[in-house]
Amino acid sequence: MSASTVKEKATMASTSKKDQMGQFFGRIFSFNSSLKLYHWHITGKGSYAQHMALDQALDDLLDVIDRIVETSYAVVGDIDIVIPETKSPSNIVKHAEDFYKYAQDQRELFSEDFTAAIIDDLQEAIQQLLYRLKRLQ
Repeated sequence: MSASTVKEKATMASTSKKDQMGQFFGRIFSFNSSLKLYHWHITGKGSYAQHMALDQALDDLLDVIDRIVETSYAVVGDIDIVIPETKSPSNIVKHAEDFYKYAQDQRELFSEDFTAAIIDDLQEAIQQLLYRLKRLQ
């Protein structure tokens, strides 16, 4: 476990579940935006395949974001969501792999089967993106 992951877990332990959910939702939104930033800068060999892979992921993730936030509002009430600063990633594959792991660490926030299933959809969308980025040129 990285030092930043340990630090994040310690910080999250001192905040409420709703606050943790708000942080997670903000990070999902930021991740999706970071994909869009990368998408706009793609050039060179294999750029069309990357461009299309990111387009598909952006569509899939936008749907997931909407579903998990609305469903969570129904379960726990209003949630304060703060979207962190978003930058274009330098290594899109590592960025997606790291976010996949982060999402896995947040599963404990969602005890209902239906919200856990939406997290499954989030992680599936990321794995589909990784497949397309790594294998389809």
